[in-house]
Amino acid sequence: MKTIPINDADESAIAQRCLARVRLRVIPVVMLLYFVAYLDRNNVGFAAPELRHDVGLTAASFGFGAGIFFIGYFLFEVPSNAGMHRFGARRWMARILVSWGICAAALALVRSAWTFDLIRFLLGAAEAGFSPAILYFFTLWFPERERARALGFFVLTQPIANAIGAPVSGLLLSMDGILGLHGWQWLFILEGIPAVVLGLLAPFLLTDRPEAAAWLPDDERRWLAGRLRDEAGSRTAAADNGFMAGIKDRRFMVYAALNFGLICGVYGLSVWLPTIVRALSGMTALGTGFLVLVPYSVAAVATFVVSRRAARTGKIAQHASISIAVAAAALVGAGLTLPVSAVASMACLCVACAGIYASIAPLLAMPSGVLCGAGAAAGLAVTNSVGNLAGFLSPYAVGLLKGWTGGDRAGLFFLGACLVATSIGVFFYARHRPEGLLRTVPASPL
Repeated sequence: MKTIPINDADESAIAQRCLARVRLRVIPVVMLLYFVAYLDRNNVGFAAPELRHDVGLTAASFGFGAGIFFIGYFLFEVPSNAGMHRFGARRWMARILVSWGICAAALALVRSAWTFDLIRFLLGAAEAGFSPAILYFFTLWFPERERARALGFFVLTQPIANAIGAPVSGLLLSMDGILGLHGWQWLFILEGIPAVVLGLLAPFLLTDRPEAAAWLPDDERRWLAGRLRDEAGSRTAAADNGFMAGIKDRRFMVYAALNFGLICGVYGLSVWLPTIVRALSGMTALGTGFLVLVPYSVAAVATFVVSRRAARTGKIAQHASISIAVAAAALVGAGLTLPVSAVASMACLCVACAGIYASIAPLLAMPSGVLCGAGAAAGLAVTNSVGNLAGFLSPYAVGLLKGWTGGDRAGLFFLGACLVATSIGVFFYARHRPEGLLRTVPASPL
């Protein structure tokens, strides 16, 4: 059959319709899945005071147990992403969701420090591969220029999950005594169930690749598949894109180190923020839940604005570096104002949350543009798994510093120092690299 030529205006219209349809179909599902993941990963921070009291955990032992999640995550991340590449998004994400939902609910069985450590480790092993699988999934659906914006919506889920999860967790903690269970047990059980349900629905909600998308019209499906093929071809011409190539590529290790520094701030703050806010305000668990909503709401707005601006200008490394620097300064400010003014300290925590979460999407967009195919799946798993070791280090380190000093200032200074180093690293390494300065790739002919 003879192909009918299509002019630039028609092709641009097809591209706009296609990307709008893909955004509407793919992003809400991914946001919902990640919302549940982030809720189950971080709800331990809201349960901390009651859990520590009932089980007898010190600040250091709680920080260790909260962070050991990421050891399980690290050990199983690369094998899990290999499974994602082998079996496809629908089946593999279903497996991840069901297994982590069961482990999340099982935290209600904690009776001692070692059972807390064990179940948190198993939760990390079960969820391993989910975040890099999403990043890899986005490379299969979004052209490079569009990817930073799509990742912005993905990352936006994190502060939204914390903002919504804060009052919800506070309400669930108030169920203390119902059916003989503690409030923190209800929190883990009721927030673990949605992951299992979504796991059963995942095969019906996700499509592995554009070529299999019956919900896309033929012209849009051909355009998107061709555009992604062109971008993959431009990278394949310059590099081996096999699975082992992604593991060996040094660029992914550099981004893993930068991701490590950022995640120190993300999880060091998210795990301990409810405790810090509760100490500042003197409120109950429910009141603290509503108050913690404020910094995460500010972070959600900042994430949306910065990710869109980074995608529009293409200067994603610059946006990441500046956002991280702002967060670092705000964490130091929060530490300095803790003994002086609760209001000033809370304001600094709001700015810190905004800077941290606004930087995630631009930082994640860079390694996703290094390779394609199996190489991207492996490399993104390396970046995420090594980086997520900070999720073990930072809550534990903050817990140790809190135990040694009897306050929160030293922990905030530590997190600020981690972010300063990360901001400098992003600025000097990625600012002038191709993946740090987005380029426009010519559209594929239909």
